[in-house]
Amino acid sequence: MFRLRPLFFVLLCLSACTRVPDTVEPQLSASVEERYLKSLPSPFAPLSTAERAQDWGKEILIGFGFAHQLDLYQAITAFKRAEILLPASEKGRALEVQYEILLCYYMGQRWQEVIYTFENSGLRHVDESFPALHDLLIILYDAYLHEEMETEAARTLQLIEHYFPDEGETLSRSKALLEGDVAALGPLSATYAAHKKSPGRAQSLNALLPGAGYLYLGQKQSAATAFVLNGLFIGASAYFFSEGNLAAGAIFTSFEAGWYFGGIYGAGLEAKAYNERLYESLATPLMHQERLFPVLRLTYAF
Repeated sequence: MFRLRPLFFVLLCLSACTRVPDTVEPQLSASVEERYLKSLPSPFAPLSTAERAQDWGKEILIGFGFAHQLDLYQAITAFKRAEILLPASEKGRALEVQYEILLCYYMGQRWQEVIYTFENSGLRHVDESFPALHDLLIILYDAYLHEEMETEAARTLQLIEHYFPDEGETLSRSKALLEGDVAALGPLSATYAAHKKSPGRAQSLNALLPGAGYLYLGQKQSAATAFVLNGLFIGASAYFFSEGNLAAGAIFTSFEAGWYFGGIYGAGLEAKAYNERLYESLATPLMHQERLFPVLRLTYAF
């Protein structure tokens, strides 16, 4: 019976720890170069000489000037001034200005402002005759995803699939990769499987020997720290109990319990983080090469 107590203690420790899920929650972001944006044309017809002479036309030109410099705040200000100055008869130009404001917010990754601008503008009612419909839908889809508005994102994806079927398929794969779907990596999923670490194994090793889980992850300094600290607290607890100082022994045992169980959970989290960085190192280049980031699907700019 006495020999079973250590095993019982280990099993009790393992069952008491929170298991870290063996899933990835990657943080993938596109790196968009200024020259790429400048290479994209505008979806709208240039201002005529007569339009350029109008106050609102001048503001639009100023807005484009700032936008080409990626001074998005100043560009938004100029476009909003143009929107105020535009006469009611210029409905087409008004939609274009509203789109430029929305695009500036998107380039600045101001997702809530993108959604607010859309929902409070005439852009809600545009159809396939609007030159920038393709990009507008992609921008909205991306903004909804960032704001975790899944219902709105799904509805927008349906519109994309309706008007641009091939684009819908690409964005569906993009979403899978952004959400950490390893299968979406295709052939690279084998590379991920070969190099990933098991959170469960990291936790089990750290439960059996404090620091072993971190050593499994290649974190030698963390492993040594965990081993030494747990050893010191265990030694101190044993010493005080052997000396009959139950109060001090209980205090050090509580400290050791915190280090011990925290180390087990921490090893699992580190394994999860390791897998996420591994996934990102594989998925990010893939998404750039195949232009799977929504921002890289845009066909127009300023």
